[in-house]
Amino acid sequence: MTGYPPPPDLIEGRVAWVFGDDFDVDLVIGVENIKTYDADELRAVTMKAYDESFVDRVRPGDVIVGGRNFGYGHPHYPPMVALRNLGIAAVLAESFSPGFWRGETYNGMPLLTVPGISQTVRLGDPVTVDWRTATVHIQRADGTQTLTGQAPSDRVQRIISAGGSFNLMLAEHAQEESR
Repeated sequence: MTGYPPPPDLIEGRVAWVFGDDFDVDLVIGVENIKTYDADELRAVTMKAYDESFVDRVRPGDVIVGGRNFGYGHPHYPPMVALRNLGIAAVLAESFSPGFWRGETYNGMPLLTVPGISQTVRLGDPVTVDWRTATVHIQRADGTQTLTGQAPSDRVQRIISAGGSFNLMLAEHAQEESR
């Protein structure tokens, strides 16, 4: 198997960042860095244009949130490689750019369309995400708010559970071979 391990059914973390509408994911690392996959180089540039302390405060299980058309632009993989290497476990957005959605779903990243998410959460909010049902619980001092989005299809759930399309294809092929 290759790639990243599949996420737990319940992702527990915080909102690490909230992006607006039509966000080009390449800006996470800067367009000049979209051809590098070196983890140390990517860490050095991740979110520097937005928050110098981002890489030091993000923890495994944290999520990022976007508005409409998140991932707009050319679907390059290094920005999401950088975020995943820092521990980002899912992306929650109002909607996704189709190219970004296909590419990152292929890589096994839970991308959940959750109406109202970008206007509801704040940076640092503790969240619990059930990626199979697209249910997001936002914990605040005054209680828990729950948003429900569009659950991934059965096929997409299998892709994410396998850690990506390539891993799922290998597992399905092995099953066929064993018959």
